[in-house]
Amino acid sequence: LALQQTVADFGLDRQPFDNLLEAFSIDQSVHRYDTFDQLLGYCRNSANPVGRIVLQLTGGCDESAVVCSDAICTGLQLANFLQDVRRDHDAGRVYLPREDLERFGYDETSLANQVTTDGFLELMRFEVDRSREILDGGRRLPTLLSGFRVPMMIDLFARGGAKILDRIEAIGFRVWEQRPVVRRRDVASMVMRALVSGLTRTLR
Repeated sequence: LALQQTVADFGLDRQPFDNLLEAFSIDQSVHRYDTFDQLLGYCRNSANPVGRIVLQLTGGCDESAVVCSDAICTGLQLANFLQDVRRDHDAGRVYLPREDLERFGYDETSLANQVTTDGFLELMRFEVDRSREILDGGRRLPTLLSGFRVPMMIDLFARGGAKILDRIEAIGFRVWEQRPVVRRRDVASMVMRALVSGLTRTLR
């Protein structure tokens, strides 16, 4: 009921909300993905709609902005999956596609026992590099939006996703043994960088 008023006030499209509900439904029955394309399909329902709603709220919903927003949202979702490989596995969910496990020779027994092998480390390196490339594909989004606060917040979120990927790399991709986290000093640095970038955009 509360959401209806916001939807009416801003003339928001229904589709992103339907996509989110579809993602919630998928979560009830799908716990693994065979291919990366299938995982991207899940991200299109679970992550990208959030960015599209934000764009509608800010009036920056042109095609270029939407493409960049989707890239950031998908990149953030993938970074979170890689950060929480162990947590998700403990909860009965695996977001590492089967095709990638097979490509790097990481078998089901090793997965079930959360074993770190050379193949697993190469797999994680591959997933981190691919996720970073997707995330970087949307990093120019703040420059496509007007104002200061929302572009700065989007910039900060993107920096946070990139930092998670950096932390995974910093621990040698050993996510079974250690959960990579963004530290307080990282947050402070990212906030300052986002502020400087925001001010630079505003003053141009």
